[in-house]
Amino acid sequence: MLKIWTEEFLNTVSRLDPYFIALHCQEVGGKNYEESMKHVNFFVSLLMTSKELRIFNRAQVFLDEEFTSAENFTALGNFYFIHEAIKEASIWDFNEQEFLPVTEKSIYSGNIEHISTKEKSKFPQDFFPECKWSRKGFLRTRWKLNGSVFDLINIHLFHDASNFTAMQSHSSIYSIMRQKALEYTLDRFRNYEYGFAPFFLFGDFNFRTDTKAVIMKIVEGLDMVKDDVDKDNLVFQYTDNSKEVIFTLKKKEFRHQDHQNIFVSKSGSWLKDFDHELKSFEEQLFEFPIHFQPSYPFEENEHEGMNYMQTRCPAWCDRVVLSAGAKLLINDKASEVDDNDEVEYDLIGKKTCMGDHKPVYLKCDIMNNAGFTEVNVWERTLLDSKLPEDKNFVHLKETTV
Repeated sequence: MLKIWTEEFLNTVSRLDPYFIALHCQEVGGKNYEESMKHVNFFVSLLMTSKELRIFNRAQVFLDEEFTSAENFTALGNFYFIHEAIKEASIWDFNEQEFLPVTEKSIYSGNIEHISTKEKSKFPQDFFPECKWSRKGFLRTRWKLNGSVFDLINIHLFHDASNFTAMQSHSSIYSIMRQKALEYTLDRFRNYEYGFAPFFLFGDFNFRTDTKAVIMKIVEGLDMVKDDVDKDNLVFQYTDNSKEVIFTLKKKEFRHQDHQNIFVSKSGSWLKDFDHELKSFEEQLFEFPIHFQPSYPFEENEHEGMNYMQTRCPAWCDRVVLSAGAKLLINDKASEVDDNDEVEYDLIGKKTCMGDHKPVYLKCDIMNNAGFTEVNVWERTLLDSKLPEDKNFVHLKETTV
């Protein structure tokens, strides 16, 4: 699907005509990364040599590919492309604690632990003890573009391993672990070792709808038949008055008789009532209104790109969220108006097979020469009012908002 995926992505780039592109990928090398990591170079080449990106004369690419290092491997990939119209572009060096001008195209791949223009963290293993080994974590970069400073963070949180475990309670154990990992990440950003900057946080949050509540809604009025003869292959079936099976639930099966219609029609808007995982962070993180259908789990058959797999309840796993300071960098009217030309928040490849996750994008205009001192004060007040007296914001002489 590499060529199909890349074509859809580049078509979106052409339509939006951006000056700066931040592309965050998870599971670099695919699910079978030991065999498929060799294809990553082909993907990078497709992007770097594309006619759509020819006017982006600078780039920074970070690919965490060293899968033999279990304690560090996150399989995250951050791609940044800078248009020739951007006069000033600098990236933060986390070791030297200074901005370095970006003047060329640089690709950092394989083992990137020593690269100082990124901060990478893998979530502690005890965050999710059920998982024998995980690639989940975050990869952060800091930018100064035309006088405005902000962080861009790629994140990958834990998935739901079993439908039965997910439906046992609200919030599910998986949801609790995701919340713990996200809190861990935000705490890292409250660490003023590198100064504090507004940030855009986007990737695969693996946020799910309230599985228990969704099931209760779609099986209302049905009779349940439970087959627990083999506990390793537990099956719940829900039948109507004629004994026809309407809904089937297994560990990795979530199948409704009218599956595509019930979840695809009206963009699955009824499911939004069960999308709760970001609510506990609403004082810290902002998200533009979602008007697109759930981004996961789509069929990986290229002829069924519009259909959902019948494995999990569809959910908005892939998101773009902003800190309070980042929201201030965007035109005020764009933040307040639901439908406007300044902001687009949507899926890429709605009718095309893009894999089990369809990419989500945010198009927005960021102010020039905004600096980040006043933004920092806003962020500090909101997130951490007890700033140590001996800690200072970096580059306090930047032009303020």
